[in-house]
Amino acid sequence: MEQKQLAQKAISLLDLTNLNDDCDDAAIEALCQRAKTFYGNTAAVCVWPHFVKKAKECLGGTTIKVATVVNFPHGGEDLFATLDETAKALEDGADEIDLVIPYEAFKVGRRGFAETMVLKVREAVPAPAKLKTILETGELQDADIIRAAADMAIEAGADFIKTSTGKVKTNATPEAAEIMMEAIAESGKPVGFKPAGGVRTLEDAGTYLAIAAKYMGSDWATPDHFRFGASGVLDALLATMQGQTAKAGDGY
Repeated sequence: MEQKQLAQKAISLLDLTNLNDDCDDAAIEALCQRAKTFYGNTAAVCVWPHFVKKAKECLGGTTIKVATVVNFPHGGEDLFATLDETAKALEDGADEIDLVIPYEAFKVGRRGFAETMVLKVREAVPAPAKLKTILETGELQDADIIRAAADMAIEAGADFIKTSTGKVKTNATPEAAEIMMEAIAESGKPVGFKPAGGVRTLEDAGTYLAIAAKYMGSDWATPDHFRFGASGVLDALLATMQGQTAKAGDGY
């Protein structure tokens, strides 16, 4: 795939993200405006729950989805608070819920607890809304644990499995992507994949799309099955489309 074709495809798969602590209404307006590019819209914007209504207003009349995060970023163990957060986000118009699994509990062997949270949140997110589960692979670290978490989330009904919050030292890596894509391929289920955090260049995007193609074929990566969780990469993608030197973007 030549560079401009790759860049345009990556734009269409992007969950353009602002999960900064200093985010405000003006930042959400700017984010939503950036999501509508000359080369096509991004798949979604991803914002804090209290900005869902604002994002929906800004994106009225477009096909751009509004995603939000719950149990974020620490993957806590308060199931009822997470369910309340999910219900409020959906009421405000969220199209997609990105749930951080209680990864520390999973890591130390309390896998049934983590599974219960995914199952209960899945019940609370009716179609056509999507549930993405964030495994926080950089904290799980061990390949066998990452695979077990991916299998658990898939079996519990996740629409997507996502690498990371973007809030820890190690976020998306090709190694974690290989493990997760293999889990999806072997499950036989229509589950999507979302690398998040640290996707900043066209080369990064190409790396993850190549991994997806290896397991699922070159036509699999559509917005229904594949997303990038990022904000900084958009500048690099736009620069490529404009024939400029693409620099690595800042941010998530």
